[in-house]
Amino acid sequence: MSSSQRAAVDGFGSGLAAGRDHAASLGPFDKGVPQGISPVPLADVAAQGWNVLRGDLPLPAAVIREDALDINIQWMRAFVEDQGVALAPHGKTTMAPALFDRQLMDGAWGITLSTPHQVATAITLGYDRIFIANQVIGRSAIRYLFDAIENNPKLELFCLIDSIALIEQIEAIAAQAGTTRRLQVLVEKGFVGGRTGCRTVAETVAVARRIARSPHLDLVGVEGFEGLIRGESLAATLDKIRQFLDEVVAVARCCDDEDLFGEGSVLLSAGGSAFFDLVAERLKAADLSKPSTVLLRSGCYITHDAGMYAYAFKFLQERAPHLFDRGAPRPALEIWGYVQSRPEPNLAIVAVGKRDISYDQPPVPRYWYRPAQGDSAPASLGDGHRVDHLDDQHCYVIVPDGSPLAVGDMVGFGISHPCLTFDKWRVIHMVNEHYDVTGSLRTYF
Repeated sequence: MSSSQRAAVDGFGSGLAAGRDHAASLGPFDKGVPQGISPVPLADVAAQGWNVLRGDLPLPAAVIREDALDINIQWMRAFVEDQGVALAPHGKTTMAPALFDRQLMDGAWGITLSTPHQVATAITLGYDRIFIANQVIGRSAIRYLFDAIENNPKLELFCLIDSIALIEQIEAIAAQAGTTRRLQVLVEKGFVGGRTGCRTVAETVAVARRIARSPHLDLVGVEGFEGLIRGESLAATLDKIRQFLDEVVAVARCCDDEDLFGEGSVLLSAGGSAFFDLVAERLKAADLSKPSTVLLRSGCYITHDAGMYAYAFKFLQERAPHLFDRGAPRPALEIWGYVQSRPEPNLAIVAVGKRDISYDQPPVPRYWYRPAQGDSAPASLGDGHRVDHLDDQHCYVIVPDGSPLAVGDMVGFGISHPCLTFDKWRVIHMVNEHYDVTGSLRTYF
């Protein structure tokens, strides 16, 4: 991050709007913003004096707890420093420049992205080290990457390749563009039944050899993604992940032995948000003749969650309890909605739906608040409250006998899988422990 970029970032309420965020206001077209208001610059949001619990915002609304966010960022920073690895958090999780900047200021190596739209957004906003954890396909996208690095000598782009067919397509487009800079690429190792990536070590090395001969590409590392690997049990899953990561290392060693890598530190990259401890352990053991950097790409750590990643972290704590000596990440992202109806004794309908919250796993009703009582803080909901299912705009919450929930009460939901909640909001509010709105951020999905 350059000094000018750092100067542009001064917390979530002020420098964000003045810096790289081009849509520097919120207004009546944004969900979760008071109706009928004139546009409010992001720099002025804190001065509005809004409070979620007081009912100043229409619900549903998405909020991020600043205290939990700080804990999560510090936890991950301590992890990467202790392990001697680097972090390029996956920006597709949030697509929020304010959070990218916070991650970079706290030591992130760069930002990871996935699609041409995401990459173009980041480049337009001034980010100059972008790891594209994907194959870049199509004339328009490939030409854009070469034009971008040609026109900006400071811009570093890294992308993935898993086939000779893609190499040939990239070379044809680069030759037509007349570019003078090479595109930095990592060869991708996959696994049978998985997503992209060469299926065997031999196939991966063969693609690496072809990259090394290309006049338009520079082989800078080896990449894999372990997050989708599953076994018949947790132990079997962990064994499969370790085996896969050892195959990534085997590819890197073959490339190192054949002197296929270009100049500079070799990148060895993997690491979603569930097994990054195993990635650090196995990839650090590569022991190449050239200097190497183990690059993790976890994105969901920044807000954590109350579902799939909370579950995964229970097993992470069992594997490596020392990582939690200084505490643990906390759910930071919440969606709040009103109880709209109590049509049956054990059912509450809350005005939150699939358009507001991720639903690949059910959200978790965690807190409730009755505005008329004016309490200082929300109360916890008991374990007997659970989400049965969601419609577009409605959440069916099963409640136990004696549940306090009544029409007009507020319910705060913890989410599962942050990626699929962030993309439903153009504006997300930052709040303190009292749910005062201290700023707002924009997303670019």
